[in-house]
Amino acid sequence: MNDFGVRDVDVVVIGAGQAGLSGAYHLRRAGLEPDRDFVVLDHAPRPGGAWQFRWPSLTYAKVHGMHALPGMELTGAAADRPSSEVIGGYFSAYEDAFDLRVHRPVDVGAVREGERGRLLVETSSEGGYATRALINATGTWDRPFWPRHPGQETFRGRQLHTANYPGPDAFAGQRVVVVGGGASGTQHLMEIAEVAAATTWVTRRPPVFREGPFDEDAGREAVAMVEERVRLGLPPRSVVSVTGLPLNDAVRAARAKGVLDRLPMFDRITGHGVAWNDGRTIEADVILWATGFRPVVDHLAPLRLREPGGGIRIEGTRAARDERVHLVGYGPSASTIGANRAGRAAVREIKRLLDRNPVGV
Repeated sequence: MNDFGVRDVDVVVIGAGQAGLSGAYHLRRAGLEPDRDFVVLDHAPRPGGAWQFRWPSLTYAKVHGMHALPGMELTGAAADRPSSEVIGGYFSAYEDAFDLRVHRPVDVGAVREGERGRLLVETSSEGGYATRALINATGTWDRPFWPRHPGQETFRGRQLHTANYPGPDAFAGQRVVVVGGGASGTQHLMEIAEVAAATTWVTRRPPVFREGPFDEDAGREAVAMVEERVRLGLPPRSVVSVTGLPLNDAVRAARAKGVLDRLPMFDRITGHGVAWNDGRTIEADVILWATGFRPVVDHLAPLRLREPGGGIRIEGTRAARDERVHLVGYGPSASTIGANRAGRAAVREIKRLLDRNPVGV
């Protein structure tokens, strides 16, 4: 923390992606004023949340289930424009329309117990904020998950993660192993297969392709499965991980071409590729890890919110171990529509907390 001192506010929102902006919007609707009663801190250089870092070939047409922020629809977006531009522009307009006054770039180093029953939010460039409540909306993008495998350090080619995926052109003429059975893995694979010399798809579990529409009942069931994990204090799985992969025309075409023929997880990495214990080997120039992300919550470590199972147990959006802390965009609310609902629910509970304790002591 620097020498800017400590400022009192009612609520600090950490993160200005979908979940953080939803929370800020509902704080405004509840009568709280930005920069007086609450503050929104975002470490990204510009509006757009994690979307601003997405690869150029992820056009708006390829985005699955982007749900509008509360109070303002996303209209007129060209399907062939990069989603980073479309959603970045939309978030920027949203911040302006509701005068949310997001502070950026501001890194939050730690949140710890402060004085007078408040939480102390320590920042990189604005000193500290002593807050009565916290909305943590830090998402997962800054914590890519890289599995460890024997021989990984011996590989002579490139290893990349979805977090730094440059788009398909960077793989022209190369032999590429894509690891991961989620939506990003299949999108990467289908793009790269158009330009690569060869592609291989490897997943831990056989992929499940979902026929038919993903209706409201299916969505509720998927969210319930993720909620159960966080209620037990286990690290959350993504909502996408329990919904299966949508079987659209592009996926059907890729399956017909053999692009989505999947192999089980390899046993080790060699200097020139990957190998299985049954003797199979595949040579590769690149290994692309589309293996997902983990929640960014290390800054909350001083509050000791984790359960023995390794996750933060939440009730609704509230951390079970501290009623002042709400996690939105975490676990069951880690989707655009889930983040919207979680922002509203968190603010409703925070308002009750503030009303019960009007002087913040």
